[in-house]
Amino acid sequence: MLLHHAFEAACRRLPARTAVICDDERVTYASLARRVESLASLLQVRGVAPGDRVALYLESGVEFCAAVHAVLAIGAVFVPISPLTKADKLAYLLNDTRAAALLTDARLGRTWRAALPRCASVGTCVVAGITTEDGTDLPWPQGTGAAPPFEPRSVGERDLAAIIYTSGTTGVPKGVMLSHLNMRSAWDSVQSYLGLREDDVIGLALSPSFSYGLYHVLMGLGLGATLVLERATAFPIRIVERLERERVTVFPGVPTLFSAILGLDTLPRFDLSSLRIVTNAAAALPEQHVRRLRDLLPQAALFSMYGMTECKRISYLPPEQAALRPASVGRGMPGQEHWLEDDQGRRLPDGATGELVVRGPHVMLGYWDKPAETAERLKPAPDGGGLALHTGDIFRSDEQGWLYFVARGDDIIKSRGEKVSPREVENAIYAIDGVLDCAVIGVPDEHLGHAVKAFVSLKSGVCISERDVIRHCLATLESHMAPKCVVFMADLPRTDSGKIRKLDLR
Repeated sequence: MLLHHAFEAACRRLPARTAVICDDERVTYASLARRVESLASLLQVRGVAPGDRVALYLESGVEFCAAVHAVLAIGAVFVPISPLTKADKLAYLLNDTRAAALLTDARLGRTWRAALPRCASVGTCVVAGITTEDGTDLPWPQGTGAAPPFEPRSVGERDLAAIIYTSGTTGVPKGVMLSHLNMRSAWDSVQSYLGLREDDVIGLALSPSFSYGLYHVLMGLGLGATLVLERATAFPIRIVERLERERVTVFPGVPTLFSAILGLDTLPRFDLSSLRIVTNAAAALPEQHVRRLRDLLPQAALFSMYGMTECKRISYLPPEQAALRPASVGRGMPGQEHWLEDDQGRRLPDGATGELVVRGPHVMLGYWDKPAETAERLKPAPDGGGLALHTGDIFRSDEQGWLYFVARGDDIIKSRGEKVSPREVENAIYAIDGVLDCAVIGVPDEHLGHAVKAFVSLKSGVCISERDVIRHCLATLESHMAPKCVVFMADLPRTDSGKIRKLDLR
């Protein structure tokens, strides 16, 4: 089964069911299927061939859902691009992938009109929000008329389905190549433990241009569930109102989103009893957030998860373990192997600390046009059984094999001759009442080698001093882990996917 086949089956099985809700628009599976067919037909008429890359520079919405499945239906490769991307980066991504077509929106016109003249490969630009052809820009087909039939293209499960760019929290984004097999394998493993259902209502406030949000689009529409897309992520009250109004049953989030929602004084007034699954990924959820979510949503199963674009998901913590191991991200996902290695590449036993290595059918094919970077990440497994993904992330495991994120390999701070995990310091700071967000980095220091520096964002109306933060850390952590200085900011810099961007803080 290819990546889009489940969606096509859901359209045949449940034509009258609501597939997508976005703003005031409600679209059934039958209507969405017609939109997919019309767009696929247009792309095929324009000469987009199997294997061609098609860039999706779109906001979360019905058009994005249709675009993904239309591109897959003709055997092409979709490249999701965040709508927050600026013109220079958009031009880079279009040129890097040698995209044959761009699917976009008139509301983003200032950016893509500035980028397109620099991209010779793009022969087709389809624009939502225009009604007539405008030079080389084609209006988005609405699926209301009789579209010329398109011919579904046969591709194999090992053929490329998507190129998803890393969010670039610590470096330059790279295009992760994922085959139909890679993405279906990840989907099957995630579904095996989440247990999403056909009758679920999935509230998605995450951008589908990144892996975490994207897979909820694919899984939800592949199951026949209803997707509720919320764009107003800057206003957490709007998200909570939508969760209540649409009786959402599944809500995926990231730490920054949960911080904003948990910061609402009015949150306990909302009826969120319909929620049965809440998930967190992209970055580890602070222990304080885990406890508050479990208190506020006792009926919902809370899954703390860890993954990366290069393989979608690696581990999850079963909900029944959340109270016992709130800092853990679990013991690994079904259908994969994983282990920890030391600096010499030796496999470590449970109870050790080292780099996490993963092997399985969900692991990427490599980085697009970057063989050297691919070779750094994909290396022969010690037992000779193919390639394994070296995550670059440092974990520790306990005696039972439960995994605990320590830091990205290049984030570890060496201060006073000791190694400091930024994650451990951040957990301590998050425990201070009134802290909304925080990030910890190491900065060069003449006497310490590197000093611990904390960046903190406070809730509205809260007053906390640098001395308060340092005193709290000295009381809860070893002395060498306490920040030497604390910087307060209204907002911490983020990647387009919502992660705190430590590269900018450095």
